[in-house]
Amino acid sequence: MKKELVTEQDPKSPISEVFRTLRTNIQFMTTKGKLKSILVTSTMPGEGKSWVASNLAVTFAQAGKKAILVDADMRKGRVYSIFGVSPRPGLSNYLSGVDWDDREASNYLADYIQETDVENLYVISAGNVPPNPSELLVSDQMTDLMERLKDLCDIIIFDGTPSQLVTDSLILTRIVDSTVIVIASKATKKEDLRRVIKNIKNVGGKIAGIVVNKVPVDAKKYEKSYYYGSTALAETKPKSRSAKRASKEMYNRASNMIEKKDHTFEKIEKVKDDTKKENSDLEKPKALQRNIKIENADKVSMEKTTEILNQMNQYLDEEKKKLK
Repeated sequence: MKKELVTEQDPKSPISEVFRTLRTNIQFMTTKGKLKSILVTSTMPGEGKSWVASNLAVTFAQAGKKAILVDADMRKGRVYSIFGVSPRPGLSNYLSGVDWDDREASNYLADYIQETDVENLYVISAGNVPPNPSELLVSDQMTDLMERLKDLCDIIIFDGTPSQLVTDSLILTRIVDSTVIVIASKATKKEDLRRVIKNIKNVGGKIAGIVVNKVPVDAKKYEKSYYYGSTALAETKPKSRSAKRASKEMYNRASNMIEKKDHTFEKIEKVKDDTKKENSDLEKPKALQRNIKIENADKVSMEKTTEILNQMNQYLDEEKKKLK
């Protein structure tokens, strides 16, 4: 499996997230959920339609959908090389009924569907290059193939030919549910895109949208602005001398702040201890005063009692004298 399958090799990258967004947008194109077949085409060769079709198919498979990617570019198909499967037998062999060694091809569709390393994703290669690809696509065998594939899977993705050069993709737009056009940034001509859109609409095809490919992107900007940030884009650079010096100064400054903070805590604790000691010293005299008061109160009460007793004795003595 090649590195072109970004959605499989690096599923957390920003590019993979873009493909998942594309998948979601395509799914919401129809409210009733009847979208089962998609054609991916372009205006001219080299705009990246096969790359987009392959990664889009992977995202559908990752979402739990049973997907089949059909290489409908029977002239220069390259889906087999992206997934590392056999180039034959393929679509041209099934539609023509001729095997690659001029023998009669198998009638079993299972013989043409190849399993990939991606779970839930299957591939039908382009097969041998036929002399009449357009005629094969308009045959009854192609219509029958479409119906049989719809019964076997949840989504069918066709990697078509460039629509500006040949009519193969224009034929497919009539039998698929929707079409995605891939263009290259700063390379695709506006007039070519307008012509392709017009041709698709003229034959009764539906366009889901346009994918702008090969947009220049700075990896650093992705890392700073994107939530997911691919780990493959991140690079660890050695620190310069100035950076090391700045780090050391920050470390020393932090150490001094911590040391000052510790001294401040020590002073606070000392003040707390002194305050507690003063409070205890203040409480001691009060206790002593309370004891003194209690003791003096006892002493005063005894003296008073003695004085009263002496007065009573003196009174009694005087009364005795009067009686005599």
